[in-house]
Amino acid sequence: MNLNNQVKTTILLAALTVLIVLFGKMFAGNQGMIIAFVFALVMNLGSYWFSDKIVLAMYRAQELSSRDAPEIHRMVAELAQRGGPSKPRIYLIPSETPNAFDTGRNPENAVVAVTKGILRLLEPDELKGVLAHELGHVKNRDILIGSIAATLAGVVMMLVNMARFATIFGLGGRDSEGRGGNIFALILMSILAPLAAVLIQMAVSRSREYLADSTGARLAGNPRSLASALEKLAYASRRLPMETANPASGHMFTVNPLTGRGFATLFSTHPPVEERVRRLRSMEVA
Repeated sequence: MNLNNQVKTTILLAALTVLIVLFGKMFAGNQGMIIAFVFALVMNLGSYWFSDKIVLAMYRAQELSSRDAPEIHRMVAELAQRGGPSKPRIYLIPSETPNAFDTGRNPENAVVAVTKGILRLLEPDELKGVLAHELGHVKNRDILIGSIAATLAGVVMMLVNMARFATIFGLGGRDSEGRGGNIFALILMSILAPLAAVLIQMAVSRSREYLADSTGARLAGNPRSLASALEKLAYASRRLPMETANPASGHMFTVNPLTGRGFATLFSTHPPVEERVRRLRSMEVA
């Protein structure tokens, strides 16, 4: 199952990159194709090095020392010893909405952040299951994959906005030799490309969530505790959505923090909690 998910993720990320390159070619010929590809690479490098600092500042997260939260540090250290990645730093998000996420450019520089709400809601074994899920993301290098997917999708949106602006002023639709391009194809692409980018990002994120559930359940040794935690988190998120949640970082959380916000739920980066729970409860962990 893990290999199948890895192959799907590679294909989907390649599809996002191709989408960017094609849009650049349609907008400005071969030169535009090269510029779009270089732009995507630069954005990916930026997200790789600085995404953790940006997202932690976005949610006003503060680091928790082992003195501040000895039980959480003990759980994470135990999970790391059971085959997880190196013990990450732990941060606290000042939000009453129960949730958690991971970030960092690689397993050696990973961060796991939890909200105040999740510490109050979950039983110790359920919290351990959620922490294991987040360490599963770290172990599977989903931090990097998620950042790349989000950045590439953002690049598509930026290119679309640039193309619309240029079309208004008659600057777009020309190739590198100066020949006029197909303006109708450019307009159609500017409509379909953002939708395709969002759908591909959703597919990448959803496949990684299933994989992190499976990895986390094996690390914790108890898939039913994670299943129970997911049910509680999903219910609480519907009752108390995270007001500070940003759609660009929503894919990082254990459950969708935008649940309950109408149209946004149509493009959820998370698979249905019911299906995640069903898969977990059908697992047998040695």
